[in-house]
Amino acid sequence: MSRGPWVAVLLDENTSTGSTRYEAAKGYFAGVARNGGLPFGVPYEAAMVAPVIDDFDALLTLGGRYAMPAEWYVGPAAASPPNDRLTVEIGLVRGFLAADKPVLGICAGMQVLAALNGARVTAQIPHHNDRELSHEVLTVPGTRLAALVGERLTVNTFHNEAIVEPGSTVVSAHASDGTVEAIELPGARFALGVQWHQELHAADHPGEALFRGLIDACER
Repeated sequence: MSRGPWVAVLLDENTSTGSTRYEAAKGYFAGVARNGGLPFGVPYEAAMVAPVIDDFDALLTLGGRYAMPAEWYVGPAAASPPNDRLTVEIGLVRGFLAADKPVLGICAGMQVLAALNGARVTAQIPHHNDRELSHEVLTVPGTRLAALVGERLTVNTFHNEAIVEPGSTVVSAHASDGTVEAIELPGARFALGVQWHQELHAADHPGEALFRGLIDACER
């Protein structure tokens, strides 16, 4: 029996209340499922990294609030050594990229994808951490993101860190104030990260194409 691509969805955790539970917005899973994929939540178990890389067709890494290694930052930040999530996330992202399997990173997931390819982030950005607000994003012509979502779109504003040095990634979108809103990896089958929370948007939002692109990039 044929099936849709299996998508590993790295879970977030309740960092504001003790990190005692895994959690993830249903919108991540719904976006994958609406576009023909089969989403599965993945916990922070190191023994699962290799089997997930082998058995799954694509990876989706989520937003979250956790400190990243100090060397990933420009300027002051509440950085710390890798935690359980970050250790597993690094292994998964590197493994999926090495296997040339599709990767989509959202918010913190984008920052990890970028930092593993030489980018650095800052924790000093104004006016971008209120989920009730929205702003316009302009894509860069000729990028994969522009082909997926078009020239511009309006997205939510819900992050307190941002990329300031792109490393070997290609910046594929900016906010009007210059904040990097998306990156992608040249030469990869599909390796794209966005700063906004697409899972909070409705199915008719232009950014829905991110989930469709992730699924379409999988081997059938």
